[in-house]
Amino acid sequence: MQPTLPDFPKITIKQDPQLPTESDLEAFDAVVCLLPGEPEALPDNLPWKAFLDARMERFPDRKQPVTTGLPGGGHGVLARIAEGVESFDALSRAGKIVASLLETHPRHIAVLSCLKSKRDAECMSEALLAALHAAIFRMPRIGKAPPRQPAVESLHLHGDIGAPDIARVEATAEGNNLARWLTQLPGNYLTPGIYRGFANALAEREGWKMDFLDRKRLEKLGAGAFLSVVEASPREDAGICHLRYRPPGARGKPLALVGKGICFDTGGTNLKNASGMLGMHGDMGGSAVALGTLLALTRLGFPEPVDCWLALAENHIGERAVRCNDVVTAVDGTTIEIINTDAEGRMVLADTLALAGREEARAILDFATLTGSCVAALGHRMSGGLTNRPDWNLALLETGRDCGERVWPLPNSADYDEDLESPVADIRQCRPPAEADHIYAARFLNRFVPAECGWVHVDMSAGTREGGLAHIPTDTTGFGVRFGTAWMHRLLENQ
Repeated sequence: MQPTLPDFPKITIKQDPQLPTESDLEAFDAVVCLLPGEPEALPDNLPWKAFLDARMERFPDRKQPVTTGLPGGGHGVLARIAEGVESFDALSRAGKIVASLLETHPRHIAVLSCLKSKRDAECMSEALLAALHAAIFRMPRIGKAPPRQPAVESLHLHGDIGAPDIARVEATAEGNNLARWLTQLPGNYLTPGIYRGFANALAEREGWKMDFLDRKRLEKLGAGAFLSVVEASPREDAGICHLRYRPPGARGKPLALVGKGICFDTGGTNLKNASGMLGMHGDMGGSAVALGTLLALTRLGFPEPVDCWLALAENHIGERAVRCNDVVTAVDGTTIEIINTDAEGRMVLADTLALAGREEARAILDFATLTGSCVAALGHRMSGGLTNRPDWNLALLETGRDCGERVWPLPNSADYDEDLESPVADIRQCRPPAEADHIYAARFLNRFVPAECGWVHVDMSAGTREGGLAHIPTDTTGFGVRFGTAWMHRLLENQ
């Protein structure tokens, strides 16, 4: 079965440097007032000034938005915003504001900014738009018609809000929604074969070139690391999807996005238990984020060539499944001793990274829901970042802080390689004890990236979080699209 491309709602955005009159606000179903974090006199021309002053005095907690009916009718949300608000906090605040707004299903929303800082007003305007797009997007649901979804038609921004980057917000929101939508699809609705068809439909729509390396082609290439994962797969539909974005006039070596696309993971011979297998249809989240990032870059007219590699497979149990201590050979000739068949993600990524390197990518960014140890280290609020360029660590931290998807740099030190030495092969797939597996996984993958190619690996511990994260209201967060888009632009600026 082939899923239909999801619909991405459109919201009309208007800006007015002046605050509206009370009569102007009668045209809106809901109003958001952004107020300074410290109590102070509100502008004299703020509609319903005395009423709003009185409401805020009754609610001294500055962290929570205040909901209220408005004198002119409609729904109001009043929020105090701390000066110098950072992106993650702005998105988190916006998520709470939007959740309150949508309780009354407004179609037309006005935002009134009384903030002194133009930068803070821009940040909050962008965050509110991002939160709206995340909240009104219809996630997949199989069966009866889903509950009524809010249909916001317009957002009017009033006051001195500067120049919010609406295009970037809309592009990354569309990419994030695509990533969330794909990741939530049940495993029987997103097999590798269905995923390939979906990627092909997107490629035709967006003008990307697509090539699919199926099992036969991978066998000819000698991609034994990837193929070891799919030996027991009941379908012959696994492979590596290679998408090429080539904007007019673009020249030179491409930047590359790589994503782990395990559409279901049983653990293989090292079979997961029941609780461990729940949610394993989402083990392709890295590939969905890579694809969503490519879509966002396309929407923004990114001026450089970009390749996107999706390693699409399922990890099954069966008589052909590989076993512990089996040795396989990767596409670059490296022999690998398999230690744990449930560490399949690094196997499909090894060959995919090596193939991306063969295309002379000048930098690679990969996304993967790879290790539980990264979750143990960081929880679900941020993701781990490991790179073969130590001088990029500060840039990773800054990029995550600025875009609101926080990535924490983790060690990628060469002495860890000693623990991956094998008596029968060039390298062990992983280290038998589970501690620091996120570092050992990165050291394993590092071997398959050309030394001259800058590489960042994002271990997506924030790919899911119960109750959502920041402005995202669903457990499936699509974490990485905002970061990936920002990182690619950072590479462009610093080349």
